[in-house]
Amino acid sequence: MTRRSLPVAAALTVTAALLLTACSSGDDESGHNDKIAGASKEPKTPKESASASGAPSGDKPDGVDVSLPSDMNLVFDWDKPKDKNEAAAMADAANYLRAIYRGVDKRTAKDAAVTAYATGDGLHYAQVQINEWIKGRWTATGTLRNYDATTRSAPNGESVEVAFCADSGKFYGREIKTNKVLRTKPSIADYDHFKIVMTKFPTEADLWQASKVFVETKAEKCR
Repeated sequence: MTRRSLPVAAALTVTAALLLTACSSGDDESGHNDKIAGASKEPKTPKESASASGAPSGDKPDGVDVSLPSDMNLVFDWDKPKDKNEAAAMADAANYLRAIYRGVDKRTAKDAAVTAYATGDGLHYAQVQINEWIKGRWTATGTLRNYDATTRSAPNGESVEVAFCADSGKFYGREIKTNKVLRTKPSIADYDHFKIVMTKFPTEADLWQASKVFVETKAEKCR
């Protein structure tokens, strides 16, 4: 696994996908190993999650707002798994992405949705994305389509890997000051493949948090 940082200005001009800082692997090790990468990562306790968001510790962690503005459309074109845990993990992987873009819209990496649906490296990833958008004085607009999702459970049932493709061909950065939309021409850079390790939250709530994020950029398999 290598850490790759894309130039912020270039990343926003080329695509509005979550590519500013991505953890990826050229040999796609998670696809060739039955053990899910990061599966043993411990999630935050309910108190830690609520405290990080600035919300009272007694608040239910999954009772947060993940709504987005009308011009920021995240589409999840995938089928619900039959397995209950995998279905819940997939649903909260979608909420994790919504939480990131809600942070972009609200101009804060400390929104309750971000800290509810992320932990560990997943939380760091989300905060880096949001802060780079804030620094660049951009927001996002258009439609980000997520599709071809698959799920894979760890043997202990506490982690689920949610893998999917993302097409950002119609999802753009928008300058907040000028309202200018940074439109781009269609290219392979519009297609990315995500693997998000979702970890079960240690409460009665059926909540899963993103603990690891792996991204393959310019993913031919997603065309």
